[in-house]
Amino acid sequence: MTSSKVLSGLDTAATVYESFNDRIKVLSTKGVVPGLCVVLVGEDPASQIYVRTKSKKLKSLGLVSETIRLDADVTEQKLLSIIEDLNANSKFHGILVQMPLPKHINSQNVINSINPTKDVDGFHPENVGWLSIGKPRFIPCTPKGIMRIFSHYNIDLTGKDIVVIGRSNIVGRPMSILVSSNNANGTCTVCHSRTKNINDYSRNADIIISAIGVPNFLTSEMIKEDSIIIDVGINRIDSDNEKGYKIVGDADYDSVFDKVSKITPVPGGVGPMTIAMLVENTIEAAENIQL
Repeated sequence: MTSSKVLSGLDTAATVYESFNDRIKVLSTKGVVPGLCVVLVGEDPASQIYVRTKSKKLKSLGLVSETIRLDADVTEQKLLSIIEDLNANSKFHGILVQMPLPKHINSQNVINSINPTKDVDGFHPENVGWLSIGKPRFIPCTPKGIMRIFSHYNIDLTGKDIVVIGRSNIVGRPMSILVSSNNANGTCTVCHSRTKNINDYSRNADIIISAIGVPNFLTSEMIKEDSIIIDVGINRIDSDNEKGYKIVGDADYDSVFDKVSKITPVPGGVGPMTIAMLVENTIEAAENIQL
């Protein structure tokens, strides 16, 4: 039996996908099928798995999903040219360039080249700006998924002390905006690799959202009793199982489990919600065009 402490991303995602059905039907009556094109550069194994999972889910809902695969040595100019074509292609309401990109390609140039109305990752500066003033066009998928987990499990953030560990533009920064917004009303502190005495912050947190990418970083000594942990980490470590590795989060799950009131597992926590929110952002992109 699943513990009542576990915040299941799989269960939350299942509910979210059910809510998409009516929206997809409304669009279909207008002759619109939401479409996403993913651009995958290189052979990164984790990226390939992630892209396959995204595509499978979109297709299972009857949505358009295509992937453009490019060699790792593709030029930046060639990639930008492909994005320009996708911007003009009405078949695709969303464009996603899978990160990370090879070092010879400037990721920000690529992000900037995507039409903001098709930027379903929510990384374009225009969309970041809208998010920062509380009027988001697209909310980045992982932070959006975390907020949906809070909602699904009726976790009220009002007045809560929330520590976000990690300051990336993908998770940490947008997460800090969302939890401290007028809708959520949490009080947020952002910690990172250069934060001094990080335990002083984490031990006082009602909720910790960890996206630092360090296996088993968060231990029971670093948290207070009955706190909530949202574990964004997806870290591969050596194991003696058949695969030779296992996936763990940023939290030392066994160490913290008895002390927390709620926790997301890895895998099966934030990951499924990231994909669900990508699907939702693609649907929203199609809906926005119809307004």
